[in-house]
Amino acid sequence: MVKEGRADDSVRRILHVDMDAFYASIEQRDNPALKGKPVAVGRRAGRGVVAAASYEARVFGVRSALPSHMALERCPELIFVPPRFDVYRAVSAQIHTIFRHYTEVIQPLALDEAYLDVTEQWRAYGSATAVAESIRWDIKQQTGLTASAGVSYNRFLAKLASGQRKPDGLFVISPRQGAAFVADLPVEKFHGVGPATTKRMHALGIHTGADLKSWTVPELRQHFGSSAQFYHDIARGEDHRPVEANRPRKSLGTETTFTHDVVEWDRLAAILKDIVRKLAAGCVQKRIAGRTVTLKLRYAGFHTVTRARSAAFPTVEEGVLLSMALELLRSFFPLDKPVRLLGLTISSLVPYDDGTLPVQMGLFE
Repeated sequence: MVKEGRADDSVRRILHVDMDAFYASIEQRDNPALKGKPVAVGRRAGRGVVAAASYEARVFGVRSALPSHMALERCPELIFVPPRFDVYRAVSAQIHTIFRHYTEVIQPLALDEAYLDVTEQWRAYGSATAVAESIRWDIKQQTGLTASAGVSYNRFLAKLASGQRKPDGLFVISPRQGAAFVADLPVEKFHGVGPATTKRMHALGIHTGADLKSWTVPELRQHFGSSAQFYHDIARGEDHRPVEANRPRKSLGTETTFTHDVVEWDRLAAILKDIVRKLAAGCVQKRIAGRTVTLKLRYAGFHTVTRARSAAFPTVEEGVLLSMALELLRSFFPLDKPVRLLGLTISSLVPYDDGTLPVQMGLFE
């Protein structure tokens, strides 16, 4: 573990806490017969996909989003267990209760990870590293699960740090170490640089943080647009984004993978109707309304396309959402190939009060 360094009141203390193989670890915790064995959370049959994999399964190259048949080819002894999202959400809530004992400035990224800003609280524990250790201890004692943590002076480096000692580890990147740590790192390891951007960077001769640092903002903007400043900053170990507590949800979506490819309009329309029903119910439950609907369609060859349409006003009305969704689906016909997955997302969200019709809210915006 790297030491945190001398205290400096002008430096932020940011933690990134990431649960270790969260879904799979819960299944191993609740069923001792699974401990030490390769476990995949997901559906084994047909078009199933791995939602999460234990560390024993990852040794064989089994990862989340891997088709189940490929996972079994890599690890014939793989044990599939169906997901229990209600249990995962409950454990996640338990972990967030632990977080709130230390700080209210928490930005969840998923059920199993979050940023915490402990700039105002660290002195009571001696250091931000001590806060992270205490949080990891509490999680272990109260849930029986392990968490890894990264400690640094910004979000970008804290997330990089949490992955350095997995599982059940802690790593610190101090202000004196940040720039040098990033310089040697391959750009594909940067959080915020995805596969497509990595490919473009490699084509430009940008392979490491040091390579990226040699480019100016105007030069980066020519190739990466509005992301240029962010890439310029992180290449220097800088990230000024705050930890956003109570960050508003940007979208809500649901999707279905078919057991067999579908080409018929009637079947796809019926499936889409069921997806819309679930999405509308989710909006009402979360008290949000949306204006933009995006349809995702994945063909048999795994090629994925999306199309979107926006309404004049935010809505949660199932009929309105279905009309928009069917219009988007119709635009794909005649189909290029059979379809294996259909998904729908609603975005441009606003809060929705049961006593206020979304269309009325839109009229007065």
